[in-house]
Amino acid sequence: MPVSQGEHIEPGSDPLNPVHHRRRSWRGAGRPLALALSALTAAALTGCTAPGEAAPDDGKAAPRPELQRFYGQRLAWKSCGDLRCARLTVPRDYGHPDDGKTFVLPVVQAQTADPDRRIGSLVYNPGGPGASGVSDLKADGGEAFTARLRARFDIVSFDPRGVGGSVPAVSCAETAEEETDEGEAPEPLTPRTPADRARAVAEADGQAAACVRGSRAVLPHVGTVDAARDLDVLRAALGDRGLTYLGWSYGTSLGTSYAEQFPHRVRALALDGAVDPALDWRQRALSQDAGFRRAVDDYAEYCADIAGDSCPGSTPAEIAALLDRVYARAARAPLPVTDEELYEVDARTVLDVVTAAMYSPEDDWEELSRALDAADDGDGTRLARMAESDSPATESRRTHRSRPRPRTAAENDDDAIVAVSCLDVPHPRTEAPYWKALGVAEKTAGSYGTTSVLDELTCKDWPTGPGAGRPHRVRADGVAPVLVVGTTGDPATPYEEAESLAGQFPGGMLLTYDDVGHTAYGRGGRCVSDAVDAYLIEGKRVRPGTTC
Repeated sequence: MPVSQGEHIEPGSDPLNPVHHRRRSWRGAGRPLALALSALTAAALTGCTAPGEAAPDDGKAAPRPELQRFYGQRLAWKSCGDLRCARLTVPRDYGHPDDGKTFVLPVVQAQTADPDRRIGSLVYNPGGPGASGVSDLKADGGEAFTARLRARFDIVSFDPRGVGGSVPAVSCAETAEEETDEGEAPEPLTPRTPADRARAVAEADGQAAACVRGSRAVLPHVGTVDAARDLDVLRAALGDRGLTYLGWSYGTSLGTSYAEQFPHRVRALALDGAVDPALDWRQRALSQDAGFRRAVDDYAEYCADIAGDSCPGSTPAEIAALLDRVYARAARAPLPVTDEELYEVDARTVLDVVTAAMYSPEDDWEELSRALDAADDGDGTRLARMAESDSPATESRRTHRSRPRPRTAAENDDDAIVAVSCLDVPHPRTEAPYWKALGVAEKTAGSYGTTSVLDELTCKDWPTGPGAGRPHRVRADGVAPVLVVGTTGDPATPYEEAESLAGQFPGGMLLTYDDVGHTAYGRGGRCVSDAVDAYLIEGKRVRPGTTC
């Protein structure tokens, strides 16, 4: 694995300041698709505005008059179990905020454990795009954060526009899935023939058309640029002069966009599992494909360290050979299962389960190893159970921009991830560039180089809108120092993207976590949590080259 050279911090242990290692499963776009320093002053650290007070514009002016009714709203908190819930109204189109069209976004808050020492609110986004922050916080009450952080901040999250409990929310019409007739060759991992490619395009076009049918009026307005504007309205409604924010995975995209649009309203931004905004659609797909290829190699290399005796081989070479055998066997004919409630396992399902397990090795490598061992003997039951469970293996690769987190059935993540992803990055309108990219991906990442590129086909004819994004390097002059956290063995947001993003922020800092798996805070022990907490609470800088 790549390792940054520099200061090395050894993890410690502190029962009064635990880091909770909970499973947090990622989100998927559904099977048809195959699947984001000048020192902080004391005033910036603690200053808050009263609810309804005009938020500063780069510290100089209030928001535009037509936005005052949104910035002036007060959150009407109500009890929801051990938490407090409210709703935030934002304009659907920031270019026309007086047209009467809005999004109403659910907000949830875990109040600080120590009100006398409260700094303000810590707003976070768990990833996606399409992940519900409300469901995430309700699932653990904020215990994914250290006791030290919870003592100083109210922990707050929300459902971004179009996501989860947002009104309206993205909703794609149902599409029929094709059944493979008995005796018919399974769908190949890489479409090469004209017929296979035509089928892949038809599936992608069908999904896009279904989303247009279900949410035509909403799709142009669910981009990250507008979601970041909503985040500023939320900051004002919470009564905070500056935003304190932690974003995992796709949440780093949301945080980056906020920093670019409101650099002087940033108090502290911690971005864990970085998405590089300078990459175009092709570069993003190839970066992720390479990340998963390396992650599977890491599985073969470090399996015994994490999964112990469960590993399906005694050497990396044996494990790699077994993986090849399982793929080849499932490509010839789906692997049978012993449970009639489960589907047989084709090569696509094997790929989905294997890549998904790279998210949380500490949770998934042991079961993956047992499932692969059984599959090598011709039994696909364990793999099928992983594919049907609430683990990361249930969905497609497109969502590998979210930290591991639990799933709630009522969420619309399958639809929202497509809608946000396609709007955020421009895509070619013809097929040829996708097939060219697919060839490059297969050469560099093998079977792991197909899914991300094929997922992008859905965006080929996607409607654009005022909130559409484009690749660019960060422009955030005057922003407070931003902390980027990168994991060297991250499959979904490769470490190179964290290095790049940290370098693009003026005064940007990089904290390296030298391990496998997706994201670091909540997984990387005291070393990571101490550094991130000290930055968020005190504005403490992380020295160049710091590695956990």
